[in-house]
Amino acid sequence: MWVDSHCHLDFPDFASELDAVVERATAAGVTTLLTISTHLSRFASVLAVAERFPNVYCTVGIHPHEVASEGVAPVERLIELAQHPKVVGFGETGLDFFYDHSPRALQEEGFRAHIAAARATGLPVVIHTRDADATTLRVLDEEMAKGRFTGLLHCFSSGAELAEQAVVHGLHISFSGILTFKKASHLVDIARTLPLDRLLVETDAPFLAPVPHRGKRNEPAFTRMTGRKLAEARNMDEAAMATITSDNFFRLFHKAR
Repeated sequence: MWVDSHCHLDFPDFASELDAVVERATAAGVTTLLTISTHLSRFASVLAVAERFPNVYCTVGIHPHEVASEGVAPVERLIELAQHPKVVGFGETGLDFFYDHSPRALQEEGFRAHIAAARATGLPVVIHTRDADATTLRVLDEEMAKGRFTGLLHCFSSGAELAEQAVVHGLHISFSGILTFKKASHLVDIARTLPLDRLLVETDAPFLAPVPHRGKRNEPAFTRMTGRKLAEARNMDEAAMATITSDNFFRLFHKAR
């Protein structure tokens, strides 16, 4: 049994065959899916997907790309929406200094708002970070000093220091199809050294399809390919890695059943 800890099932890429996408995931042994919010203004459509399928859960939040247009999410509103039984976490939020689609100061403000909601509720925060290791680590240090919270760095593609310090802070690390790419040996090295009880896998579908599907539309059924690469990096049996990463998911996203 695998869990796809991060996908975007509300995206138009899946609109014409959503039932088939979920069925293919189940047939591939991916029995739980977490579909991720990127816009508060479109949260209703994310929640509708989660309500439609018993094995799909969702988060609520605003992607750092979208903070400029959506604004900073009010902490009270995030907490209110997270009362729904299918909402199991916040985000995705964080910092993206590669594209800089939103002003950096605004991204950081939004990031801190999601962390505040996570701290208040005990639900995890899903963190996106790209080309922003130093600032991400500073925010984590400062926010953890205010009070503990749980969460994960999703689609991890950063440096070893951020991964190591995130683990020190009690966070989890999720690997996507990037782990299977030929030029991702540094990620394989990081994955090899992290504590087993902090590892998750994801697709980030429809993006970042793993080898041998690279360049095509990604979907949750491909989770297993990333999981297989992670098992290989740890010199472990694939089934054992499936159990470990699934257990980690349900321990972190404790509202999911």
